[in-house]
Amino acid sequence: METATKRQQQAQQTCLPVTILTGFLGAGKTTLLNHILSSPDHGMRFAIIENEFGEVGVDEKVIKETSEEQFIEVINGCICCTVRGDLSKALKRLRDKTSGFDGVIIETTGLADPAPVAQTFFVDEELRRYYKLDGIITVVDAKHFLEHLHEEKPEGVENECVEQVAFADRILLNKCDLVDEETIEQVYKAIRGINSNADIIRTQHSQVEPSKLINIDAFSLDKALEMDPEFLNTESEHQHDLTVTSASIRFEGELNHQQLRMWLSELQQNTAKDLFRYKGVLAVKGMPEKFVFQGVHMLFNGSFDPRFRWSRKEVRECRLVFIGRNLDKKALEKGVMDCKVGVLRFKVGDAVEANCEEWIQGTVIKLWDEGNPYRIRLHNGEECFGPVDTDEFVRKSAVGSGMAWQPTQHGPWWEQPG
Repeated sequence: METATKRQQQAQQTCLPVTILTGFLGAGKTTLLNHILSSPDHGMRFAIIENEFGEVGVDEKVIKETSEEQFIEVINGCICCTVRGDLSKALKRLRDKTSGFDGVIIETTGLADPAPVAQTFFVDEELRRYYKLDGIITVVDAKHFLEHLHEEKPEGVENECVEQVAFADRILLNKCDLVDEETIEQVYKAIRGINSNADIIRTQHSQVEPSKLINIDAFSLDKALEMDPEFLNTESEHQHDLTVTSASIRFEGELNHQQLRMWLSELQQNTAKDLFRYKGVLAVKGMPEKFVFQGVHMLFNGSFDPRFRWSRKEVRECRLVFIGRNLDKKALEKGVMDCKVGVLRFKVGDAVEANCEEWIQGTVIKLWDEGNPYRIRLHNGEECFGPVDTDEFVRKSAVGSGMAWQPTQHGPWWEQPG
């Protein structure tokens, strides 16, 4: 005679497996997701639910361009609380569109508690018939984890880092190349103090075999209830730190990315501790590729990626998101918009002076070359770029010896961020 448990197991085998991908802001979740989607090893197709904390989506734009065969749903807000019902709706919409897909991957915002997300698959009867929770994968930033783990929170507010590690079935200890072995051991010990059972995989740039994360049948409801007896209580609330907010900026047009880098450098120097995450996809004047950047506190990485090119039919636009504590949204918006491309002061053939460790006279020979407003041929025969259209870098040629040279505030503009 067939038991109820056996029937339930058989039903589970026909359900579409779901992987929850979580981790604090900037840990490397989207990098991991792109790695999984682009891997030729597994031969699987996934439906993606991308959760963005800000009002403007950045990650989903990048994911769409690296995984054309995937189906992507985007939810703005935090799916563990404010837009929790949207997750159920999205999964139900996906139900009729997932034929031929091998699984669903949900990437949560970095401020999400994964428990309410996981709960969705046990309290909604309709979803239980079509989906099964395969595992919760948590990405940990080895460089910043201890800082966020020990962060003092307001009374009644959960520490998201703790919740994300506690409910993990697999933990990726990422960015191990940015810290020494002693720090790795400290992080490892802290993780084991929260979750003693999950496998911990050391990674750099979120590189890991997808087979270690997908179709692992690792989530256990009994284990979740043992850790949190209120796991299935749908009335429980997840309270965020209200001082942590996002600022989203989106507009049609182009930016001077050199000027933006300089502004971001100042922002890092002044507010890095409270600047948890910043990222963007930019249209840069004179460049066919999109400039994709991301940052965490003092760490910044950005480049023109040949995989992401502006098509002729595509509107050139800029999307930026900042997440942090006590953000000055008006100042952030002004800082970005000050970098928006406008009418240049000089034209080809104009005599100018360029700030190249001293003021050197030259002639403008090209506009918007490699993302720079000016290419200048100096009177000594060499050439240089004028990265920003201000007197700090390029000025009208003066009579005689001209004004005394003064170093730029940001140092040599040709130094690329690390």
